[in-house]
Amino acid sequence: MKNAPQSINIDYLLEHLPGSYTTFDRENVIRAYDVAAVAHAGQKRASGEAYITHCVAVANILSEMLMQPEVVIAGLLHDTVEDTPLTLDDLSKQFGEEVAKLVNGVTKLDSLPRVSRTDRMSDEDEPEEETLTPEQISKHKRQLSNETIRKTILAMNDDVRVVLIKLADRLHNMRTLGYTKLEKQKRIAQETLDIYAQLANRLGIWQVKWELEDLAFRYVNPEKYKEIAERIAERRSVREEQISQIVQTLQTALSDVGVQAEVKGRPKHIYSIYKKMEQKGKTFDDVKDIRGVRLIVPDVPACYAALGIIHTRWRPIPNEFDDYIAAPKDNFYQSLHTAVMYEDGKPLEVQIRTPEMHQDAEYGIAAHWRYKEGSSRDAKYEQHILRLRSMMEWKEDVSDAQEFLESMKSDVFKERVYAFTPKGDAIDLPSGSTPIDFAYHVHTDIGHRCRGAKVDGKLVSLDYALKTGQNVVILTTKQGGPSRDWLNPNLGLVKTQRARAKIRAWFKKQDYEQNQNQGRQMLERELRRLGLGEINQETLARQFEYRNTDDLFVALGCGDLNISRVVSVIGEQTLDTPDSIETSRPSGIDTSGQTVAVRGLRGLLTPLAKCCNPAPGDPIIGYITRGRGASIHRQDCPNILRASVKEKERLVKVSWGDHENRYPVPIRIYAFDRQGLTSDISKLLDTEGANITNFAVHVDQDSPSADVAEFHLTIEVKSIEHLSRILSRIEAVSNVMEAQRLRGG
Repeated sequence: MKNAPQSINIDYLLEHLPGSYTTFDRENVIRAYDVAAVAHAGQKRASGEAYITHCVAVANILSEMLMQPEVVIAGLLHDTVEDTPLTLDDLSKQFGEEVAKLVNGVTKLDSLPRVSRTDRMSDEDEPEEETLTPEQISKHKRQLSNETIRKTILAMNDDVRVVLIKLADRLHNMRTLGYTKLEKQKRIAQETLDIYAQLANRLGIWQVKWELEDLAFRYVNPEKYKEIAERIAERRSVREEQISQIVQTLQTALSDVGVQAEVKGRPKHIYSIYKKMEQKGKTFDDVKDIRGVRLIVPDVPACYAALGIIHTRWRPIPNEFDDYIAAPKDNFYQSLHTAVMYEDGKPLEVQIRTPEMHQDAEYGIAAHWRYKEGSSRDAKYEQHILRLRSMMEWKEDVSDAQEFLESMKSDVFKERVYAFTPKGDAIDLPSGSTPIDFAYHVHTDIGHRCRGAKVDGKLVSLDYALKTGQNVVILTTKQGGPSRDWLNPNLGLVKTQRARAKIRAWFKKQDYEQNQNQGRQMLERELRRLGLGEINQETLARQFEYRNTDDLFVALGCGDLNISRVVSVIGEQTLDTPDSIETSRPSGIDTSGQTVAVRGLRGLLTPLAKCCNPAPGDPIIGYITRGRGASIHRQDCPNILRASVKEKERLVKVSWGDHENRYPVPIRIYAFDRQGLTSDISKLLDTEGANITNFAVHVDQDSPSADVAEFHLTIEVKSIEHLSRILSRIEAVSNVMEAQRLRGG
């Protein structure tokens, strides 16, 4: 975006309105400013500035996109109906129905707390801290924020201009995020990085995407941001001199053969440098010399002519050429990308595009709403919106905001792969999709009956990640349905919400009693496998807002509720109390960093009991020992249950505190023995980040089942959820019959 001043006033906005605006349009903008200024009078932002400065800044961002006057006016008025006495009828009478409709769309999105809300509004929207723990307050805020984002994304189905106003609103909020509370900054920044920047990318608005990413990265990872920013600043003068010389050389080379081109250096974005470092495992010094230029040429033939000249003069780097003109990206981005070894022996990245492609690349879908006298939306815009809607056809099946956002990340925000059916039809899928996702995309019935797959003629597992260009043959059974294991996220068999929705729909059609029994068995099996004691299932059902345990079981059985979510909630059920305090450890004593919060006690050792090996998420209790502090046991530990009345007087309430440590948990695995089994289990535990502290295997050669091996391992896990995922993945290993936690120690 343009380098506008930090605080934008109405004069700056008027000066920078698109030249195509008529005198009438400008007068309407001034009237909208006057109305908004009066309505927001007395309201302040966290920075101390008058609230109207935010409204003007949002309108200015929309103006930079050359949006229609109605959109800029709606940007000025976007908070009036929510935060002031003005009504939609007032706006409709003064500015017309279209402006009122846009403001109403934004108001529906913002009926929940926002970053830009004034202090007064924030206080009203916060839950009562006297009745909620800090964790509950944090969870409450996340739920409200997730719901707002869900509504923002769904608004694309009504009018994308509403989403553009919301993106402009978020961009200005990110520019001024430093004025908010520290605990809020990282949460809002991470949300921006995960959702809003990705949404801008999917809509093709690169200008907004890059700025949102850099602004958010500053708060998400301030140390790395500062390091890269300082390193860039150190080399700025050298880099600018190099780019200036390169631009001049390219300009001369192209003009000598009659190709008109505007050559510019491409700015370096801090977050993109960081991502390149992360993805390629390189240091800043490894990527610092990557320079980029952009060529804007009159038409498509000139694009390819310029490419030929560049490749003739400088040696192309292998595998660094992409033709996004012939094959546009799925957000309709078009350009030629190449990289050559320049005269100084260092790489040079080059983008070549027409002026129209450049406008589309910078402003994406916004470019198709630009103000043009007497013109309407073009076919390209309509095609883009239809594509986005087709990606989100599952949206009606997801009401939970958190699940909706995870579905957007998996189905919409990810890059795409294009695999082919035996007939040669291309199937468009999110990156990472499996054969089951492919099968459901081809036809629901094929998905239900899928039992295997061949990719390029070779059998692959059902969790295989498909790649662009591969030919896929789905192997089906004559009858039958999906497996409930397909809905287990720990196994990675299904990655798209589209497939999950169809699998859940199949199970919903099954008999109520069958789903109820299946759900009960799933829960009991998981609790048994994790070695957990009795769980209050009625309380658990209420936590998921079901009337009773039967409804909970049915939801589990038909797939509406995932067993991993249940495990996550069980893991949160600790004995935390408002007056719990962090245990303070005496210096010089090694306790392996295993910290729990102990109610009413300070300076006490809290070793984990070897008899039951509690892990984070287990309900626990402390036992005051003689000279060894308070040992931490699981509440269902046999030693605790058998304690005498006198010994029970030494029990204290404890709860898990903040921890980044791993906790030892013994597990047992039954499997049919085969060559490589031990290696496969070890590799799986390594990929899951579970350190093995003890490993033993026994095969009884004298027994009738001599081919059955029994493994006893002690692994270090982060939480109950981590343990659940590991056990699920172990049971998916070929020949493994059962994996479970040992209850006795």
